[in-house]
Amino acid sequence: MDALEILTDLDNVFPFFQPIFSADEHRVIGYEILGRYRSENGIVSLGPFFLDESIPEEYRLEVDHTVLKKALEKSLSLEEDILLFINKDADLLMFDNAESFLAILHEFKEKGIKLDRIVLESTERVYNGDVEQLDHLLNYIRTYGIKIAIDNSGNERSQLDRIGQISPNILKVDLNELRSQATAHVLHDILFSLSLLARKIGATLLFKNIEMVYQLQFAWRNGGRYYQGYYLHRPAEDFVDRDVQKEKLKDKCYQFISYEKKKLEALYLVTEEFNEMLHQYLQVKNRKLLEYEELIKVLSLYLDDVAFRLYICDENGFQKSANIFKQESGWQIQHEYLHKNWSWRPYFLENIMKMRKEKKGILSDLYTDMETGETIRTFSYPLNSNDYLFVDITYNYLYERDGLL
Repeated sequence: MDALEILTDLDNVFPFFQPIFSADEHRVIGYEILGRYRSENGIVSLGPFFLDESIPEEYRLEVDHTVLKKALEKSLSLEEDILLFINKDADLLMFDNAESFLAILHEFKEKGIKLDRIVLESTERVYNGDVEQLDHLLNYIRTYGIKIAIDNSGNERSQLDRIGQISPNILKVDLNELRSQATAHVLHDILFSLSLLARKIGATLLFKNIEMVYQLQFAWRNGGRYYQGYYLHRPAEDFVDRDVQKEKLKDKCYQFISYEKKKLEALYLVTEEFNEMLHQYLQVKNRKLLEYEELIKVLSLYLDDVAFRLYICDENGFQKSANIFKQESGWQIQHEYLHKNWSWRPYFLENIMKMRKEKKGILSDLYTDMETGETIRTFSYPLNSNDYLFVDITYNYLYERDGLL
């Protein structure tokens, strides 16, 4: 891309708009503004131009402002509740402490575009400056009512601690990597953590690069309120009908709801089966009198096709039995686990209180076992008012049952 050609031909620099859809209304709630250049060979993205550090900042800033002004001028025709997402390279933003950027926004404020409709996303892929100063500038920009978005698409500066410090209004999550099944499981866990963080800091989740239906389903399942990507609509020079995907999104939403209901029903049925199975098995008198180590030995044989680890803890998380662990050679007692404490685990005490109150066992969510590295669930069951049995269920068992993975 010839930078000089672009700089001397600003008439052919113009904005593209990619619509962003909402989960609650199934309609367009905003547009991301993207830079384009109409060359002799067709329309090309200005992304590489803005990221090219060999081009002086003032030249890149001039082109950036050209795109922004044309975009805002065109946006005057939009309804007043539609958000405008603006990408600003961090270097360009810091070049003049955002003075020129804010001046343009105030100019168009006078024309009718309220500043609370603006969402600023500072792009930091090549930023080598002082992150703390950048954060101060972003917080200053927020005082005008402008919303801040952080793109957590894997670059090293978009870390959880920084997200928590800035507390952005919108957290953008890139689903591009979700296309690979090899990395899908790990990414599921990472993005689930992001969704929890967003909830804690009151940020709205925007999932971008949605190119397939299962990515949309993942975004919906993990608390995404806003969606963006080629599956929904490609960037274009003109705005679209706000309801262009309303029926499609509504239909997919019903499908996702139906699937989740079936999955929850499957989890409920399996939980009931485990409760009934263990209740009946443990009612036999001589089993009630067994020492805990003997009890887990007996149970391991009974649950041989289901479990790979069993142990017993008291209500405070201290193990009252060793572990019994299934290896290739058979079940092995692991005495080193006796008296270990697990109260530090997430939801441990919460689940103990739930079992005590409801007097029945519960099935955990999916998680990765630290020792085996496999995806598992744990069934916890109250033996009495003080002690609880924990059954770690094998991946194979989960795989063979619908709705457990």
